[in-house]
Amino acid sequence: MTNRYPAAVLWDMDGTLIDSEPIWDVAVTDFAARHGLTVTPELREATLGNSLPDAMAKVYDAAGIGPGDRDTAADERWLIDHAGGLFQAGLPWRPGAQEALDAVAGAGIAMVLVTNTVRELTEVALASIGRSRFSATVCGDEVPIGKPSPFPYLRAVDLLGYAAYSCLVVEDSPTGAASSAAAGCPSLIVPSAVPVDAAPGRVFRESLVGLGVEELAQAWRDALVDG
Repeated sequence: MTNRYPAAVLWDMDGTLIDSEPIWDVAVTDFAARHGLTVTPELREATLGNSLPDAMAKVYDAAGIGPGDRDTAADERWLIDHAGGLFQAGLPWRPGAQEALDAVAGAGIAMVLVTNTVRELTEVALASIGRSRFSATVCGDEVPIGKPSPFPYLRAVDLLGYAAYSCLVVEDSPTGAASSAAAGCPSLIVPSAVPVDAAPGRVFRESLVGLGVEELAQAWRDALVDG
């Protein structure tokens, strides 16, 4: 291997850079309540890191609402508006995330934000995270199917013009880890709300605190070897 650093770092957003998973918990819980459903721990875990259509479909299924009885467009609009209000109330950083972004940017390594969150809500988050940090952003409503499909990360590497293996993904959820693996990207997993299973091409870290460019580069090399 001749390259010392990954060509780019592809960052997940919710649960990785910002502590927005509790906000999504509130939004999904309130959405379920609109349909007479109490969210169980199993349903909560099943919707973690999902695209908006996938999360809504799982709530519909759990509530016993058949396809013909779903007002998907109106419910999606309600959920986006509700989550947007929660986002605007404040999006705290995950520990060490801001410093890690600054370190990668300072080294001149390209970064892409790759999220299942729709563009409208991502723009709200980017006002806090910093839009200028990223070479590009890929949102859940800009790909045919969101994570855990490979499409979000495949779009990211295509926008950059790099091979998937040359980029390092940073993720926190099983859904995101599966998407990264399906796209052929090595990944650094920093679990947040639920555990992520070990698998080839994945390395793990408890937190982003203290994560500098050298640690990211080592994680990328280790994940390549492991994969």
